[in-house]
Amino acid sequence: MQWLPAILILPYIVLLLKLYRSLLKAEPFSISAEPVTFVSVVVACRNEQKNLRDLLTHISLQNYPSDLFEVIIVNDRSTDKTAEVAGGFTGIRNIKILNNKGEGKKQALRTGISASKGNLIITTDADSRMGMDWIRTIAAFSEMNNPDMIICPVQIESGKGIFGRFQELEFISLQGITAGSSLSGEATMCNGANLAFKKEVYSEHSANLHDEINSGDDIFLLQSLKTDKRSKILWLESHEAIVTTISASTPMSFLKQRSRWISKVRAYKDIDTIIIGIVISAAIVLQIFYLIAGLMSPALLIVFLVVTVLKIIPDFLILFNTSGRYGRTKLMKWFLPAELIYPCYFLSVIFYSLIFRNK
Repeated sequence: MQWLPAILILPYIVLLLKLYRSLLKAEPFSISAEPVTFVSVVVACRNEQKNLRDLLTHISLQNYPSDLFEVIIVNDRSTDKTAEVAGGFTGIRNIKILNNKGEGKKQALRTGISASKGNLIITTDADSRMGMDWIRTIAAFSEMNNPDMIICPVQIESGKGIFGRFQELEFISLQGITAGSSLSGEATMCNGANLAFKKEVYSEHSANLHDEINSGDDIFLLQSLKTDKRSKILWLESHEAIVTTISASTPMSFLKQRSRWISKVRAYKDIDTIIIGIVISAAIVLQIFYLIAGLMSPALLIVFLVVTVLKIIPDFLILFNTSGRYGRTKLMKWFLPAELIYPCYFLSVIFYSLIFRNK
């Protein structure tokens, strides 16, 4: 009987191996013809005076005709000089600075997108950085495949020490799940720091973004699109399309960020997302259960070790694949320490979310 609960690890193995098989199908996108699509880049900002100039500089250096894209900065009730920084930037031909017609990021995006001229919208964040072929690659991919939504790759900047490396590995694992589920036709995750979609599609689904929840402008749009079986949601595999964003500076800010992510779960209705959340959570809880039980009954430590090894195998495959695709294979030397830390991290996020959910 002591081995019976261990069968709960099997759905985890099956699910992650399925994602891994999908990742093996990822082929880098290459541009076959110069795109001519007019693109609207929309950035919702609140108190981003320190980051915004660098973002605008990176966008101004895009290898894309200046008359074929616009940048729309939506000031979401900033109390610093965000609007002044945006208004004083002269390196972009078509730039608009708007004030949010409502409050919050979701309404800020609605404000910007409603004022956009392009049918292809790209959203990013003020603390994001990108290469010179970012817009060009996304526009070319859109023209070739005509998707409703393009889920684009995101990475965080390199950190220092075990905390920084853990953040990178955890984020890479999320990107592996994002890419794998998208490539399998069952997209479960996306990131508003690097997301593209048709304006007309956004207009059809923007009422389904759960404004009662502060975050989730990206994932709720994805889930709403998935309710329409005609929607075409694709992953863009390309180094040129990668956006780099900053990592959390402290463990507490990291917990707060992940807690915000968890706060959206209660509104999830997409079956693929719910299943993957339950399966992953069950595997981690199973690990923790056998570890605690093993401390009281040493014979159960063998079960804990078996469950841990079985979990590590698909984890390693996905992380090794994704870190290699992102050019960060060296991070894998931190894989085992991160695996040992992860259950503690999982419990910390859950406890933090429960204690501070109303704060």
